[in-house]
Amino acid sequence: MDLPDPLLRTFELVAAAMAPAQHDWWIIASAACQLHGIDPGPVRDVDVLFDVRDVSAVLKPLGLVPIEGQSDGLFRSRYFVSWDQAPLTVELFADFELCEGGDWSTIQLATREWRTVGNIQLPVPSRAELAELLRRFGRPKDLARAELLSPSGPFPSRSGSA
Repeated sequence: MDLPDPLLRTFELVAAAMAPAQHDWWIIASAACQLHGIDPGPVRDVDVLFDVRDVSAVLKPLGLVPIEGQSDGLFRSRYFVSWDQAPLTVELFADFELCEGGDWSTIQLATREWRTVGNIQLPVPSRAELAELLRRFGRPKDLARAELLSPSGPFPSRSGSA
């Protein structure tokens, strides 16, 4: 997988930072799309969803203090930390929730697949589960990425059949 150097280096740092985690964690959003081999457009940050039981084990070695997450109207988490010591910002979410129809739902991922980048392995949701998550997010950029991930997503038109 050919990745821009800042993203590759950020993935390496994320893997090292998450090594103390004792519970499942995932890379989600645009960075996960990239790991699935689609071009999500520019990846500006790496979003990591992890278990609240690993907050201290992961954040303390990084010198980060967990803070109570705040809602932006669509997303909230019990703990949210933005880590800026990697080439790309890393956003870490524990107990991540999504507001759907005025109700808050905890994001619970069921699948976990590993992608190899250089010498590291990174967990992502399956293509189908990631596509569904992005559809639930509902923002135009997420819907476009979900379409690219879907098996029935856009395909290049054949010459003369557009």
